[in-house]
Amino acid sequence: MSVRDLYDYDEIRALPDATVIVVQPLAAALVLGSSQSEDVLDPSDCEVTRVRRRRGGGGIVLVAPDDLWVDWWIPVGDTRWRADSRESSQLVGEWWRDALSARLGGELEIHQGGLEGVVAHRVVCFAGRGPGEVFWSGLKVVGVTQWRVREGVFLSSIVPSRAARSILDCLVAPPEDLASSLAHHTTASLGLDATDVSRVLAASGHWATSSIQPAL
Repeated sequence: MSVRDLYDYDEIRALPDATVIVVQPLAAALVLGSSQSEDVLDPSDCEVTRVRRRRGGGGIVLVAPDDLWVDWWIPVGDTRWRADSRESSQLVGEWWRDALSARLGGELEIHQGGLEGVVAHRVVCFAGRGPGEVFWSGLKVVGVTQWRVREGVFLSSIVPSRAARSILDCLVAPPEDLASSLAHHTTASLGLDATDVSRVLAASGHWATSSIQPAL
């Protein structure tokens, strides 16, 4: 598997204004965290052939058509800039919570602490809990990651349309009991669609838009 950067990150950090990017994947891909080696992947049994690397931390994310995927670039000096990384992620969680609370009708939890979960299971993003991530009935709804540079912070969020369990078939040596940590919500289990992206954009305030898109 050849691995490419998910974005042209130099292009992102050059954006002068707070900018939102709404992503609509045309095909499935595996996205590695910034510090992950592609050696964790076994292409022989994996149906997903596209592999990308993001600059944000965390584990592997499976992205696919019908995901609800929103990224934000916040330059230093914007009112939504936070020097504290957890506060930045929690902003994203608050935007999603405000957008989805009326739709789901239950208590949406924003994870306030640091990374939680079995350390070995963190090879896959949706196996643990990270700052700002949103949960409903104990299961993750929104995954959040970020990349910070001197010019600003790039925040990425996703509600997956496919179960992360399929990543198990793509790993060289899946950690013991990883499957038990991979229960999460999907767009289908919650009845979410593109109208919910419009709600989260409204909840997050005014943004410039850009033609920048990930290399998928």
